[in-house]
Amino acid sequence: MGGVADREAWAVQISYVAPQMGWGSQPWSVENAGYRVDLQWFTRHLEPACSICRAARLSKSLELEMVRRYYDLPSLTALAVFEASARHLSFKLAAAELNVTPGAVSRQIKAIEDELGVPLFTRLGTGVALTSAGEDLYGVLASGFSRAADIVRNVKRGDRSKNVTLACTDAFASTWLIPRMPDFWTRYQDIAVDHLISDNPRDYRRAEVELRLRYGFGSWSNEDAELLFDETIYPVCGPGFASKHRDATTESLADLPLLHVDWVDPDWAGWDEVLRRAGVSHGPTRGRRFGKFFVALQAAQADQGVAVGWHRLVKAQIDEGKLVRLTDLELPAPGSYYLTWYQNRTLSPAAQSLRSWIREVAAQERES
Repeated sequence: MGGVADREAWAVQISYVAPQMGWGSQPWSVENAGYRVDLQWFTRHLEPACSICRAARLSKSLELEMVRRYYDLPSLTALAVFEASARHLSFKLAAAELNVTPGAVSRQIKAIEDELGVPLFTRLGTGVALTSAGEDLYGVLASGFSRAADIVRNVKRGDRSKNVTLACTDAFASTWLIPRMPDFWTRYQDIAVDHLISDNPRDYRRAEVELRLRYGFGSWSNEDAELLFDETIYPVCGPGFASKHRDATTESLADLPLLHVDWVDPDWAGWDEVLRRAGVSHGPTRGRRFGKFFVALQAAQADQGVAVGWHRLVKAQIDEGKLVRLTDLELPAPGSYYLTWYQNRTLSPAAQSLRSWIREVAAQERES
């Protein structure tokens, strides 16, 4: 053990090791190679009953750092910290994901920048942005981590041809996708579809997602995008509300109680954009705010106000008479719906079957 504690002590990532070891103080120093630890110091100061086992755990953590030099790479932990920071474009969000402090993330980023000799991030007042070198490094790391995650997940599952992960927003899942999924489940009973549903695009990790249904403008970094169908938006409300406001016009919409959705993704249009595109001058709009589109539709069905209706997502409720259109306002949506998948990833047989089914259903949707 003395060899570990001498001047050739191995570089380790303290932000990772310290929480596991339960260390309260910080007897380490910063050097160009990273953080260096005196193992003898920890052996002396740990409780005698557990010093050996804790020292052994530390030794294994240190051994990981020795491996990295075979490929002449920065430490794997530092690379993982960089990848998370680049994916979120936020040290704070990366720290939350990795369960460390933002300061620990900053130190790891500084260490890897010092080792490479170039900045990887541009520090902004509201966050960080990747430099060209950072973009290059993130691209190859994201691809490598995603492929490694594929292999690990497939090994765990045993048969990679029978599972596929599909991601989309809560709005699209609850109003369009899930009502149509029984057809897929009937036709492909041997395929298990894992649904990753979130309105926050940052929740989608490429390592987890094979296919994604998304609304936007068709251009996303490192993703192949296939247009499914366009969209139209118009005001919708409950039958009772429509009866009470049968004289409503496009110009009077701003004076009605409007139901707002606080979309996490800015590509989705809200009332301010709808009224502006319709040429309706308005000040602050009245109404209630919701974090979920489906909940806003439920409020509209309950005659609580007027919501922005996305035709593909509200058509079923209109056909059932739960919602009705209000006024003759109708606008093409700024974006469209797309099916996307990661460019550097080979789709599994299950994903290819699901993609073919989605294409078929989208063709039927375009004709309706």
